[in-house]
Parts: sequence; C-alpha cells; structure tokens
Amino acid sequence: MAALKEKRTCAQRCEDFGYFVWNPDTKQLLGRTLDKWVYISLYYVAFYIVMSGLFVLALYVLLSTLSPYTPTYRDRLQSPGVVMRPNTYGDEGLLIVYEVNKPDNNKSHKCESLTNFINANVSFLFAAYNRTEQHAHYENEHCNGNKYFTQNEPKDPEQKLLSCPFYRSSLGKCSGMDNSTFGYPDGQPCIIIKMNRVSMDLPPHRGSELQVDCGEPKNLHNIEYFPPNGTFDLHYFPYYGKIAQPSYMNPLVAVKFNSLEKNKLLKIECRVVADKISADNIHDPYEGKVEFEIEIKNGTAVNK
Repeated sequence: MAALKEKRTCAQRCEDFGYFVWNPDTKQLLGRTLDKWVYISLYYVAFYIVMSGLFVLALYVLLSTLSPYTPTYRDRLQSPGVVMRPNTYGDEGLLIVYEVNKPDNNKSHKCESLTNFINANVSFLFAAYNRTEQHAHYENEHCNGNKYFTQNEPKDPEQKLLSCPFYRSSLGKCSGMDNSTFGYPDGQPCIIIKMNRVSMDLPPHRGSELQVDCGEPKNLHNIEYFPPNGTFDLHYFPYYGKIAQPSYMNPLVAVKFNSLEKNKLLKIECRVVADKISADNIHDPYEGKVEFEIEIKNGTAVNK
C-alpha cells in the first residue's frame, strides 16, 4: 500500500507560492520568462487594437447610413395610431362616465385634462395651441389650401424646417375659449382626436383630405366636428421629424356629441377615413381608429 502523501504545512505552501511568483532559478515571473511576457503582451495589445478598430469601423458605417430625420425601416407600421382626450380608462379600455347637473370631481377632471392638453401639447410642457405662441415659429404662406407642404430635407441637424400652425380656435365649440367646461355639464361632451406622427409620411387620402368619422354606432345623431367635417388638412404633412421640425404641432379634430342617450353605456368608434388607412387590426385597437365607452348619468336608474 502506497504511503500516504505527506501533508504540507502553511509555511511550505506560502514558499511554493513565492516560487510561482518569482523563480530565481529559471528567472520566471508567474510561470513565464520575460521574453514570453513581452510576446504575449504584444499579442493582446495588437488583438484589442484590431478589435477596437473593427468596432469603430462598424459603428462609423452604421451611423453614416442612418438619417437623423427618418427611420430606416418602417415596414411594421401599416397605419398611424389614433388617440383621444380625455383619456380616462376603465377596466377594459377608454371610459368616460360622469353625471350632469351636479358637482362631479370626475367631470371636472375631464375638463381639466382637455384644457391641459390644448394648452401644452408639445412635450406637455410648453408651445401651446394658441395664436400668440405660434406666430414666431410657424409658416403661414404655404399653409393655404389643402395640399401637402413638402420641403427639402435638411442636410445639417442645425437646419430647421417650417411648420404649419394649428390654432386652438379651429376647435370651435370644443376649444375651451368660450366655454371651459367643454359641454360636459350640459350632457354634450367634447372629445379631441389626434393622429400620431409618422416621419416623412404622405398619408393616402380620399379626395383631398383625411376625415374623422365617429358615426359608429349608426344610431348616433347630431354630432359636430371641428374643424368642419372633421378634417386633417394635408398641409400638416409630411412630418420631417422632431429634429427638423421642433415646432411642429399635431393637427387636431374635436368631436361634440349633442344628443347622447342618458343613463346608457354607449360604445363609440372614431375612425380616420382615408384610402389605404386600415382600422381593422384586431391586434391594435388604436391603429387608424380609437374606441371608447361613454355614459352620461342624470340621476335616474342606469340601463346597461
């Protein structure tokens, strides 16, 4: 039977480690001689220089082919998204519920939401939808008539393009200028429809304009649209991106429901009507349209 291996003491182990760090007999540092350390150091310096160079080259090629204004790939975007205000949510989606002819915090909150949205739409901080704010930063000459306002894409990120102004007064009875309650206490509420921005998009249109239609369900009557006919004028398109058009304001459409049935939960759908703009994507309920429920109570029993 082989003899048991002798157990080494702590001092012997430390001595072995010291020889590993520096062996005076073979002149090795950490197991390698000086010339081998020079060779391996030169190898790794060259390796990381080459790898860093390849990374910088790939990054340069990528950035040189990207436009700071327009996304390179937009194939997944079929139609622009549509949103609305006030955007209050229930268990299954957008829901507007309030009671007329009595103080109601929910009703006040909806009016406040609309006021804040109109007054501070861009980044929700400044640049309100009012004539005074927009005069210094917007173009009026090329915004007459319903046609695209096309411009040459800037070559320098410091170069800014003009934008067509959208004035709050275009929302008529739903502008909040004459009536800050937006018709909610009277049971004739306003909602505001906004189409999301799509860079460099020339939206296909039917005839000469894009139009919002909230005629679903068909039994809705006495609906008013502002601007007239619920149109998005084409001179707000194309949109060249936030860098090129920092002063761009989304056009809006206001919808006023003057004869909604009381004490009944109604499901309403507002679509952007235009050729080739889809509103039937079951996976995205906000593509080309917005669906919401509204119930106006007047103190009697609710019929759902």
